[in-house]
Amino acid sequence: MGMFSNKNKVVTKFKLVTDVGNGFYAFDGNVYKSDIVRACIRPKVKAIGKLVPKHIYTAEQADGTTKLEVNPDAYIRFLLEDPNPYMTGQDLQEKVATQLILNSNAFILIIRDDNGLPYQLYPLPATYVEALYDNFGELHLQFTFANGSTYQFFYTDIIHLREDYYENDIFGTSKIPALLPLMEIVTTTDQGIVKAIKNSSIVRWLLKFHNSLRPEDKKNEADQFAKSFLSVGDGGGNGVAAVDSKAEAVQIQPHDYVPNSAQMEKTTQRIFNFFNTNIKIVQSNWTEDEWNSYYEAEVEPVAMKFANGYTKGLFTRRERVHNKIVFEASNLQCASISTKLAFVSMVDRGAFLPNEWRGTFNLAPIPGGDEPIRRLDTKPIEE
Repeated sequence: MGMFSNKNKVVTKFKLVTDVGNGFYAFDGNVYKSDIVRACIRPKVKAIGKLVPKHIYTAEQADGTTKLEVNPDAYIRFLLEDPNPYMTGQDLQEKVATQLILNSNAFILIIRDDNGLPYQLYPLPATYVEALYDNFGELHLQFTFANGSTYQFFYTDIIHLREDYYENDIFGTSKIPALLPLMEIVTTTDQGIVKAIKNSSIVRWLLKFHNSLRPEDKKNEADQFAKSFLSVGDGGGNGVAAVDSKAEAVQIQPHDYVPNSAQMEKTTQRIFNFFNTNIKIVQSNWTEDEWNSYYEAEVEPVAMKFANGYTKGLFTRRERVHNKIVFEASNLQCASISTKLAFVSMVDRGAFLPNEWRGTFNLAPIPGGDEPIRRLDTKPIEE
């Protein structure tokens, strides 16, 4: 971790979406307060939280074979499982995924020990970030947090994930300008529904006078109408109301205040399209093929971003020759029982480990299940 003075040149800035705002869906508001937005991103965030990070070491042997080890270094394994004292690896991944989806940018700070080895990871929920170059041409990021404090770090100590990477050289393009008009429509519609419910319980009849009356006269006429025809227990009981020719009584129906439901559905669908999701994904009512399509379109690209970002941040260029971080997803857990049972043929051929296959059923590993097995009639061709 590195900090330095403020004598640096600001080259670009980025405003982040945070919970600092007045409740309106403005540029500096909190779109995360919207139930529609949270419903749209929750399946993706949960799926990213389920990704399992692993440290993979590969090296060419003298005999031409490749040596492969999974999680060979304990400090890396613990870093991936327990990135800091306050959260698990799943917590970190979900928090960073939420920031990435809403901001098109997410930042993870790497804390290194005296030997330069990473031993803690922290997400940076900043409200504002600036890219700076020092006098030596090295890039730094300055973060401003909600409490007003600012910190500067070397860019090499930051795992920077970004989406919609188009206009800016450093940061991904914000989603807010495209999302804000839709959120304003949703807010206005929700406010209209609330007003409709309130008005439907307060205003039940409307008297339309054919002549101009003073305000006090209008009030007296309305009070007299309510007293004569809307009172309960007055002994009338015939359900008939009458007014003279100077006024017309119109009953107000609750649906007269409710906004157009078709327009509401179209706006909601546009928000679903914006986040590349649909009602089946949101309500967990998908089929096996539908989830696989969503996974390949939305979750898998983020898994690759995490893998590349972690690998670049945790290892030097020399170390990356043999080391990398991968984020595995047991997407087969979403498969049907018949599909999972069909994969037993992959176990027989050594493509799946027995414990990997058991994991698709959420079963605990068994002794010897981490060794590949092969049926006798499926030997390598040279045998």
